[in-house]
Amino acid sequence: MGHRVLFSLVSVVLAAWCAVVIPGKAVADPGLPPVGGKFLWGVSSSGFQSEGFAPDSNWSRYAGSGRAESYLNSVDFLHRYGEDIQNAADLGVGVYRVSVEWARVQLNPGEWDFSFYDNMIARIRAAGMRPMITLDHWVFPGWALDRGGWRNPGMVEDWLTNARAVVDRYAGADPLWVTFNEPLAYVGKEQEIGDIGAGDVVPMIDRMVAAHRAIYDHIHARQGGALVTSNIAFTDVGADQADTSFIDRIADKVDYIGIDYYYGGSLNNPPNVLAQLTNQPSPLILEPDGIYYALRRYAHRFPGRPLYIVENGMPTYGGSATTDGMTRADNLRDTVYWVQRAKADGMNVIGYNYWSITDNYEWGSYAPRFGLYTVDVTTDSSLSRRPTPAVPAYRDIALSGGVPAGYLPTRAPALCSIQDLPSSCLFPVTAPGR
Repeated sequence: MGHRVLFSLVSVVLAAWCAVVIPGKAVADPGLPPVGGKFLWGVSSSGFQSEGFAPDSNWSRYAGSGRAESYLNSVDFLHRYGEDIQNAADLGVGVYRVSVEWARVQLNPGEWDFSFYDNMIARIRAAGMRPMITLDHWVFPGWALDRGGWRNPGMVEDWLTNARAVVDRYAGADPLWVTFNEPLAYVGKEQEIGDIGAGDVVPMIDRMVAAHRAIYDHIHARQGGALVTSNIAFTDVGADQADTSFIDRIADKVDYIGIDYYYGGSLNNPPNVLAQLTNQPSPLILEPDGIYYALRRYAHRFPGRPLYIVENGMPTYGGSATTDGMTRADNLRDTVYWVQRAKADGMNVIGYNYWSITDNYEWGSYAPRFGLYTVDVTTDSSLSRRPTPAVPAYRDIALSGGVPAGYLPTRAPALCSIQDLPSSCLFPVTAPGR
C-alpha cells in the first residue's frame, strides 16, 4: 500500500530528472479533434442510492441502524425516473447507466417482481438511449444477508440465480453490462458496514470472480455482441490491488475495460498518507489530467481493448465549488479535454459517463453532492431537480463531441501523477500553452 502513496525515492529522483531534462513544451494549440459519432456519452446512477422506498437489504439495514444519515426516500427515482431519464436525453447523451437491484426484484427467494425495471428500461430505450445495467452495485437482499451474505459459499449460486434472471429479461434491450461495481471498494464497504470481517476478504473476492466468470458466459449466450465489464475504481492505491486480485483473474472475460476516476495525487498535491492510513477525512485532490494516465495505464495493459469511463465526477459540499475552488463545469470540461487527448493519442476510448444525473444517497450521507441536477433531499419535500452550470456544459460537450478546438484546461498537468507511476514521471503529458 505505502509504496503507491508515499512515492519511492527512485520516483522522486525520476520526477526531478523529468522536470529538468524533458520539460513540457509550450506549443500552439492545434485543437483537439472531436471524439466522433460512435463515441458514447452517458450518465451514471445506481438503484439504492437514488430509487427510495428501499426494500430490505444489507444497505437499508445499515441506513436504518443509526450509524448513518437517515435514508428517507433518496431522490425518489422509483417514481420520478421519467423526469430524470428525460433530463438525460435532453443532454444529448446516448447511455443511461442504472442498476437492477436484486433486493427489489427478489424480495424473497423465488418471488420475482420486475415491474419497475421493465417500465424504467423501456423508458430509457424510448428516449433514444442505451441502458448500461449494473448487476451488483453493492446491495443484496436482507434474506441473503441472513444466510451470511458474501461469507456464505452459497452466495455465488444465489447471486447467479438473480443475475441470470436479469440477463434473460433485458438482453433484448441491448444493454452494456457491468457485473460488479468497483469490486474492491465493494469489499471495503462490506467491511465498513459490518457484513464481513478481515478474514472474509479473500473468500469474497474469490466468490465475485467466480460469479463474474459464470455470468459473462451467460450474457454472451443470450445477447449477441454483448459488451461486459466490471468497473475498476481508479485510486492512488486501488489500481494495483484491483489488477492483481480481480481484473487479472477475469481478464479473458471482459469485453471492455471500465474505469471509474474521481481524484488524483501527485508531487504537486501529495495524498495525506496519515489520513488514509487512519481512515480519516482528507482534502480531495482534483487532478483532471490523472484520467489520461489512468487510460494510458490500461491501454498499455490491455492493448486494443476498448476503454470506457463508467464513472467520473466530483463532489461539492454546500456550494457550487469544491474546497479547492474548482467548479463542476470546469472539472467536467477539463476532464473531457484529457479524454479527448487520450483518444487523439491513439487510445481506444469508446465512452464516458458522468456520475451522476442527480444528487443521491452517497453511502450513508447526503452531504456530498455529485449531481448534474442538485436535489435537496433533507430540506425540499418536493425533491425538485435544479440544474447546475454543468448541465449546459455537458450538453455542449455531447453535441460537439468534446470541448471546442482551442480549449485549454484550467489547470496545468500535475508532476508525477500517482495514477501511473513511474510512467507519468518518465513520459509526462503536457498541455499546449502550459
